[in-house]
Amino acid sequence: MKGELEASGVWEKVFSFKSRGLAGVVVTVAAVRGSVPTEVGAKMLVGAEGLAAGTIGGGKVEARALDQAQKLWGSSQACELVTWNLQQDVGMTCGGEMTLLFESFGDSEGWHIVLFGAGHVSQAVVAILKTLSCRVDVVDEREEWLAALPRLAGVTPHQVEKFQDGVKFVREDSFVLSITKGHSADRPVLSELLLREKKLPFLGVIGSAAKRAVLLRELRQDGISEERLETLVCPLGLPLGNNEPAEIAISIVAQLLEVRGRS
Repeated sequence: MKGELEASGVWEKVFSFKSRGLAGVVVTVAAVRGSVPTEVGAKMLVGAEGLAAGTIGGGKVEARALDQAQKLWGSSQACELVTWNLQQDVGMTCGGEMTLLFESFGDSEGWHIVLFGAGHVSQAVVAILKTLSCRVDVVDEREEWLAALPRLAGVTPHQVEKFQDGVKFVREDSFVLSITKGHSADRPVLSELLLREKKLPFLGVIGSAAKRAVLLRELRQDGISEERLETLVCPLGLPLGNNEPAEIAISIVAQLLEVRGRS
């Protein structure tokens, strides 16, 4: 009975995720053998922030499953079946085995945009983006700015201690905008993303030609190659409109659509 109630809670949360346009992974215990911390049928839901509902027994096996789920959630794979020996594969003292089914859902395969910064320009960018078919993750250190975001399906705010902590939300196919509170916050985000093995389809940062020159110099010091630096878009946006946040936002979204149309 307890397992059925827990599973019911997971499905309720899945429905909530889907109604808000969020992606996630349902993890189900498909089979067990020997000494294990849970039973067949136990479930949990994993979202971008981690565990959202349910449990598959807690401890090391759940931590390992959370990590596996988030890797699946950020890939093109829809499902995966794994069998772990809890002692050999997970490092637990019990020697049983668990077979887990990972099933992803949501629009994780659609157009994904990660926006670093939730200030005035970002607020306007999000409002325009959500008239289009896309999913937007917005990262900021400031709770008050995240709270001011339009409450729209597919827009997910993430409060982080440091802007670069939000890099974990960036997939290989993500379009990324860095519109943070300033140059010192942009640089570590850009550095981490440009040091990745694979380049992103779009990586842009708001600023002037002078800011670009400073950024390029500092990113070279971080070990970024010239080839990768050439992929950085700065200034961000097409050359149209004036300096009002709404018009800057239009120029940025127009640029994203232009790049997406070429890919």
